[in-house]
Amino acid sequence: MAGYEGPENSESLNAWVVTVDMGLGHQRAAAPFAHIAEEGIITVGSLSATDQSERALWLRMQRTYEFLSRVRSVPVIGPPLFGILDALQNIPPLYPFRDMSAPSYQVKLLSSLIKKGLCKGMIEKVKEKPLPILATHPAPALAADMAGFPRVYCIVCDAEVSRAWVAENPRESSIHYMVPCGRALRRLKLYGVPDERIFLTGFPLPLEVLGDENLSTLTQDMGQRLHYLDPNNRFWPLHEMNVRHFLGRSNLKWRKDRIFTVTFAVGGAGAQVEIGCTILKSLRKRIAAGEVMLNLVAGVREEVRRIFEEEKARWVPDSPFVQVVYAPTKEAYFARFAQVIRHTDVLWTKPSELSFYAGLGIPIIMAPEIGAQERYNKAWLMEILAGIPQEDPAYTDQWLWILLEEGRLAESAWNGFLKARKYGTYKIMEVLKTGTMERETSPLKR
Repeated sequence: MAGYEGPENSESLNAWVVTVDMGLGHQRAAAPFAHIAEEGIITVGSLSATDQSERALWLRMQRTYEFLSRVRSVPVIGPPLFGILDALQNIPPLYPFRDMSAPSYQVKLLSSLIKKGLCKGMIEKVKEKPLPILATHPAPALAADMAGFPRVYCIVCDAEVSRAWVAENPRESSIHYMVPCGRALRRLKLYGVPDERIFLTGFPLPLEVLGDENLSTLTQDMGQRLHYLDPNNRFWPLHEMNVRHFLGRSNLKWRKDRIFTVTFAVGGAGAQVEIGCTILKSLRKRIAAGEVMLNLVAGVREEVRRIFEEEKARWVPDSPFVQVVYAPTKEAYFARFAQVIRHTDVLWTKPSELSFYAGLGIPIIMAPEIGAQERYNKAWLMEILAGIPQEDPAYTDQWLWILLEEGRLAESAWNGFLKARKYGTYKIMEVLKTGTMERETSPLKR
């Protein structure tokens, strides 16, 4: 993030940090490494990283991705059109375990595009200095691998990924993978990636939200959040000793300096904006009564910001308890989102890369998934008991309050805090610096 210097162990560490402009997930994964990025984060497909012909190719891919991501809700024609995108992202069933190392159509298509010039601007740039390459999308990682770079690291942004993330000949590849959870690790092994080239790091979370390697900011925020999520004292009698052990007694005193806060985030392509509007309408009486704060996250989408502002003016004009979260640039948006998420008690979003924010101790209300990778993210959240599928958004003021009053949201928050990895940013930097990482047993330091 701009102005953030990063932890002490990042001193003297530099890398080429590479991402792509395809939704927000890949860029969100790159953002925590801005302080170690040589000449800043390289966004493949941007004006500064590509020539005209390559940029035109990326723009076509980006526009197709965003169109197909948004079109699913269109009656009749939406589902079959979305099926095209879903087929390209297809992830075969994990079970039964079997050898899935043979290159798929996806792999051959991506390799063909790279040979035709995809990522060529990035390749020319990283030739300037012999630094490790840290990519958050398979295209630049595979391009660097095909060009013969020896230190290529790829951050996996979902619980499971398609075969397209792995080279045609996995055992001859030099790519090392940083994965967010055990599901992704098992998947890559079935694709033929050797054990020694997979690191179970966790997803990279914003350093501003963690505080430091002792998680000083996170543990303070978590201690507060558990109070807001348990108004009827259902969670604390069961878990207080456990919470005190992991968070420390000093973080348990409730300051009561805000109100219960729900954050709804649309996808990077602007999908599901209608859900946010319905939530606002349903909660309008509770918002007017000062019972809940609602953050509507528009990201960098001006058209989504405008819709949310119009809905706010319609239902709760001038209310201080509805905030539309928007920024004109992704860097500014990520910085703002990091501050919003610190004081968020419930995160409502489709199961994208934000699923891994469960590690911050935030229960995830899951909007309908879009695409194969999000189906697996949803399964992972359900598996660790940190995610709850949304009920009808039109009745949010009813069912969400039942979850709140019964302590269910607090339980989900605590499950995510203990079971989802929080040290991804630190562990990835450790691998970049040393070539390996220490395996942790503490739930907080995994």
